[in-house]
Amino acid sequence: MSFDIEKIRSDFPALQQKMRGGHELVYFDNAATSQKPKSVIEAECDFYSHDNANIHRSAHELSARSTSMYEAARDAVLKFFKAGPDYCAVFTRGATEALNLTAQSWGRKNICSGDEILLTQMEHHANIVPWQIIAIERGAKINVAKIGPDGSLDMDDFKSKLSGKTKIVSVAHASNVLGTVNDIAEIGRLAHEAGALFCVDAAQSAPHMIDGISSSQPDFLAVSAHKCYGPTGIGALLAKKEILDSMPPYQCGGDMIESVSWNGTTFRQSPERFEAGTPNIAGAIGFHAAIKYVNSLDKAALHEHESRLLERLTSRLSQISGLKIFGTAKDKISTVSFACEGIHPNDISTLLDAQGIAIRTGHHCAEPLMDTLGVKSTCRASLAFYNTTEEVDYFADTLEREIALLS
Repeated sequence: MSFDIEKIRSDFPALQQKMRGGHELVYFDNAATSQKPKSVIEAECDFYSHDNANIHRSAHELSARSTSMYEAARDAVLKFFKAGPDYCAVFTRGATEALNLTAQSWGRKNICSGDEILLTQMEHHANIVPWQIIAIERGAKINVAKIGPDGSLDMDDFKSKLSGKTKIVSVAHASNVLGTVNDIAEIGRLAHEAGALFCVDAAQSAPHMIDGISSSQPDFLAVSAHKCYGPTGIGALLAKKEILDSMPPYQCGGDMIESVSWNGTTFRQSPERFEAGTPNIAGAIGFHAAIKYVNSLDKAALHEHESRLLERLTSRLSQISGLKIFGTAKDKISTVSFACEGIHPNDISTLLDAQGIAIRTGHHCAEPLMDTLGVKSTCRASLAFYNTTEEVDYFADTLEREIALLS
């Protein structure tokens, strides 16, 4: 399948609808969640229509089908991220649960008083709060590497805060606010040289199919399907199996037990150890369908298209009087956060919504970053490969007009 933008847009039913006032939908909230192609919707529907049964438990045909499809999805996730044979994929509800699993299971066992955890100023709450909880509980310290004026990570500051006391380094591959893409290969190398483990929040980078995840050799990698054109409520923690097998269970229940008696319980190895209860089977199958869809696209053309959209969007917004863009790093995903002097972001979003344009406003679950930027909230326009130059121009024209009316 070649990168035919009109054909691609026709694959996404939600993009075909009219919004209030008869306006065509311009969906620029992809960093929050992406739209889903028909193949993903149909995959989940087909599962519930023909193959629905619980996995790993029964001997009947439906259970065998369901189990086979679920495990095929696991294999697909590993291949999509080019994970080596020493990695294992644990299905979770999303990147948030994957990061919580890492902190609560690995962190609670391995982080001790006096240890340090290294994060950055650009982290999402999901990569801050779980580590804060563990740090308080275990008597550890959180260090935070600064960002530069353009929103890129200050590597000198990062290096200065990385030491033999650092137990784990956990960073976003791409910022959900600034769009900044971090050099995780270099960050991972430095972390491992210091004797620390390395955790990557790939929630924002995965939808853009950025290379480099496998080369960074993370010990943990968190991802959500719903940002990668797949269903909500499903994601994965990719981690080195040796590390996972050394970690205590995060939750307990069916299918993660090896043996139970009143004298004690033993647990299965990973990944089952961390998948207590009936999992989101249909979600995993939908995730697999999303991976198949993305793999059918011309990746080079996709990257080129998104790069052109980002360049166009940045250029157009830069020309609007009173508008400030946050995050101008050289290496970015197609996400632009901005604020307009004297106008509340929510007012901008409401006016744009009346014209069929969907963006996000708020602190984007990154309040510490907002404090660093000196603002309470921003507007955020985040693009995907199904967006068009015409949509970017319509958005910029509408935004400029509405700002002029409010000024």
